[in-house]
Amino acid sequence: MLLAQFRLLPDQASTFGPQVDALFGFITGVMVLSTIGIFATLVVFAIRFRRRSEEERPGPMHGNTTLEIVWSVIPLVIVMAMFGWGAVVYMMVTRPPKDAVEIYVVGRQWMWKIQHPGGQREINALHVPVGVPIRMIITAEDVLHSFYIPAFRTKQDAVPGRYSSIWFQATEPGEYHLFCAEYCGTEHSKMVGKVVVMEPAEYAAWLAQNADGSMALEGRKLFSKLQCITCHTQGSQGRAPNLEEVYRRRVNVTEGEKGPQRSVTADDNYLRESILRPDAKIVVGWKNIMPAYEGQVTPEELNQVIAYIKSLRSGQTPTRVEDTPQPESLKPAQPKGGSN
Repeated sequence: MLLAQFRLLPDQASTFGPQVDALFGFITGVMVLSTIGIFATLVVFAIRFRRRSEEERPGPMHGNTTLEIVWSVIPLVIVMAMFGWGAVVYMMVTRPPKDAVEIYVVGRQWMWKIQHPGGQREINALHVPVGVPIRMIITAEDVLHSFYIPAFRTKQDAVPGRYSSIWFQATEPGEYHLFCAEYCGTEHSKMVGKVVVMEPAEYAAWLAQNADGSMALEGRKLFSKLQCITCHTQGSQGRAPNLEEVYRRRVNVTEGEKGPQRSVTADDNYLRESILRPDAKIVVGWKNIMPAYEGQVTPEELNQVIAYIKSLRSGQTPTRVEDTPQPESLKPAQPKGGSN
């Protein structure tokens, strides 16, 4: 009965779980067979070529070129097969589909804080729909953590000061373990949670019940509150680059005021750095007049602002307050003409 409950691997509940398990099984099998072969050869040689008397002297040994080639080529072929197979699986698990739903994760001692695009927030829990690709954008607020879902065969470090990402597509509804796989302090063992995989209709109902306003909408409010609109505006009055459709676009920047010029992709990490440390990379043709917001916004607020910038399309930049037409009801009354 106890043996029936023993499981070598956790549940398998993602699309690339079978490929990861197959590769793991192949590598483990090669290692086990190699260990058995080496140990058996050692035992046979120890018995066959043991010293039988004090006077016995071994005869001269001569090399065998064919044998040396065989035991060099066979391991090389096996290791290259591991490398090729591993590269294919790695590319699969690190390249999310373009239509993947993006969910932000912030690790801190000792919890996982999760933000959904629609504004839903969770702590130590993650609700996702079955059959939908999910891209997790991960960072840490304090120390190094590691976001690990064994059933999905996916794990990614959460590093302070930068974003990393993983993706998965769940295949089976149910609840699965969520761990921190990197020692992060005295209560590391308590940094656990659950992933709830739901049917699409059930997930839609959960979203509607827990919506607080989308991340992009909250980011738009912060964009105005932090006075970003003062410089990042449309037209000739703009004193900083227009951010419409900037996400994933190539941007020419310099390292500091007088650093070398190069081209970078405006991804999540670039947007994060530009908000927290705007003097690190300065867009060519613009002066660095932006204040640093490091320590001024929380990780959740930073994620919201980035979500808003990523959502900006052509012509969607809000107007500055002074550029907004004054309502007719607030305009001063014009004196009426007439004789005294």
